[in-house]
Amino acid sequence: MGPHEASAPEALHCYRHPDRETLVSCSNCERPICTSCMTQAAVGVRCPECSGKRSRTRAPAPARRLGAAATTMPIATIVLVAINVLVFLAEMAQGVLVSGVSGSGLIDDGAIYGPAIADGEWWRLVTGAFLHAGLIHIAFNMYLLWIVGGSLERYIGSVRFLAVYFAALLWGSAGALVLSADSQTVGASGAVFGLMAALFILERQRGIQLLGGSVGALLAINLVFTFVFPGVSIGGHVGGILGGAAAAFILSGYGRGHMAYGRIGIPGWTAMVALIAAAVVVSELVV
Repeated sequence: MGPHEASAPEALHCYRHPDRETLVSCSNCERPICTSCMTQAAVGVRCPECSGKRSRTRAPAPARRLGAAATTMPIATIVLVAINVLVFLAEMAQGVLVSGVSGSGLIDDGAIYGPAIADGEWWRLVTGAFLHAGLIHIAFNMYLLWIVGGSLERYIGSVRFLAVYFAALLWGSAGALVLSADSQTVGASGAVFGLMAALFILERQRGIQLLGGSVGALLAINLVFTFVFPGVSIGGHVGGILGGAAAAFILSGYGRGHMAYGRIGIPGWTAMVALIAAAVVVSELVV
């Protein structure tokens, strides 16, 4: 190809009608739209959601395109579930069954525990979220991770999903230390609660329901369980919600853009790093 030749623009597919090719994208969220979906605005064309014509129906899967965040296979979710299950199998080999963690060296060496973290065992802030206190505990968390995490990852992509997950995970660990630093805390629920919070924000911003129903109700029910049932880490769940919500807010351009398609740039990713670092700082101050 000569120096003055240019390749033809890539044909995208409308996110609402995947069978229709288009060269037009929403000037706000940057999702590809066909002529049937676009609305002329003062600053370009807009998709139905960004133009104010919001639909409460379940959102179709966004079409793949060059540089798009959306994915059809939730690889990160699958990997996270697999890691949690493999770790729990190792726990079972040490005697952890339906409930209880006594005798497990993995729990003793990896659980979120203030005195140990104060002695320099900072890896516990992460490893504690991959350990579980019994079969029911991991089954419940992995079910929610698969349902909520899979939906969120398919919509916003693996990189942004992982950013939300680990921000929620670390803030969940920080929250657990704030309220119960002298107790061993384990479980992925802080990170999962953060995913629910992020999905709720996404649904509110875009006017869609990715689970076929409001994730807000699911989050509210689980919060009730958190405060009613004994032995549940209130700090871990609340901290996870705050971390996940904050990450979603940053990824959506502080509420002005689209969590999946909006450009984040260096300032946005710097804010994400600062959010994660802040969780570590809070943990250090607590212990």
